[in-house]
Amino acid sequence: MARKDDLIVGLDIGTTKICAIVAERKGDSVDIIGTGTHISKGLRKGVVVDIDATVQSIKMAVEEAEMMADCEIASVYAGIAGGHIRGFNSHGVVALKDREVRQSDIRRVIDAAKAVAIPMDREVIHVIPQEFVIDDQDGIREPLGMSGVRLESKIHIVTAAVTSAQNIVKSCNKAGLNVIDIVLEPLASAQAVLSSDERDLGVCMIDIGGGTTDIAVFADGSIKNTAVLSLGGYHLTNDIAIGLRTPFDEAERIKKTFGVASARYLASDDVLTVPSVGGRRPREVSRKILCEIIEPRAEEILSLARQEIVRSGLADRIPSGIVLTGGASALAGISELAEEIFEAPVRLGSPENVGGLLEIVRSPMYATGVGLVNYGFSQESSRFRGFRIRDESIFGRVKQRMRDWFYAEFA
Repeated sequence: MARKDDLIVGLDIGTTKICAIVAERKGDSVDIIGTGTHISKGLRKGVVVDIDATVQSIKMAVEEAEMMADCEIASVYAGIAGGHIRGFNSHGVVALKDREVRQSDIRRVIDAAKAVAIPMDREVIHVIPQEFVIDDQDGIREPLGMSGVRLESKIHIVTAAVTSAQNIVKSCNKAGLNVIDIVLEPLASAQAVLSSDERDLGVCMIDIGGGTTDIAVFADGSIKNTAVLSLGGYHLTNDIAIGLRTPFDEAERIKKTFGVASARYLASDDVLTVPSVGGRRPREVSRKILCEIIEPRAEEILSLARQEIVRSGLADRIPSGIVLTGGASALAGISELAEEIFEAPVRLGSPENVGGLLEIVRSPMYATGVGLVNYGFSQESSRFRGFRIRDESIFGRVKQRMRDWFYAEFA
């Protein structure tokens, strides 16, 4: 049995599936040693709507992963998504007292950048430095030890609804798990499927999940924009179920087996046998009709993603093109449709750069789970702290401000 101290567990709590990925530290990398998946019940559009059902789904996925990895799972890195996610950029400036950048100066300038008004019903889940500027020199990634008189920071802040974050943590806790940290799912997926060259040159990752489509734009090696659309593979399946008047489970099977993103990419117009609802006899349906049901929704998801990129002003900063990942990206023909809509090169992204059971997890559906493991590996210092939703203690906030002031004055 693997030692608990060597384990990192990512828990992808999705709308259509719960996925647990267990990894073991191996020097400078991780080996995947176990996976567990279970149908997700209790979530809608990435948000928990039934805690008890979510807890049961989490338990089933975790138990399967424990059996495969021969271990006991106690702590996880949990993913969060949903239409309530908001990301924005901020900017801060401080003066350098000793004309040299110290660690305390980096903390101060990041604190200055994140000193923005956040509504009480929202929680900051990520503060990600993009770049630093010393005097007029921009594009600095690591300013420690450099000389100057003024230090600026540009950061990306991600916020989520407090209640949504609380419900994810509560569901995990009820399943007997401690949440080490909550991670935005597109950031996790990017850890698994994007190369450093793509991040440096500029790339957009689109993770088409069950209930949400997550967007992350990278340029110059750092995150520039994040967004979450409340549309995903569930809506494709629902359209098929309504259009063909067939049970939802059958619609999902038909989508995976026969679905194509556009009728233009059909090699042959086969005839499908479609089960009916209410005990009625199965019907014969042309595959072209199935594709005509799928195409408008697939175009809508990709077009809304393109609008989000244009709205962010980053459409001309992604020469590496688009990387599609997530379970719904396995739909045949979706890469070709995306190339038409984005007028840019498109590739499918699967997890890489991990050892162990790579052949099992080398699929877009595991991108978030493997990314959560990679995130946990890169954040080892945070693995011993629990996730807090919001510090309601005035005394605690004042004490933290005094500590920050002390470090700024005497560090």
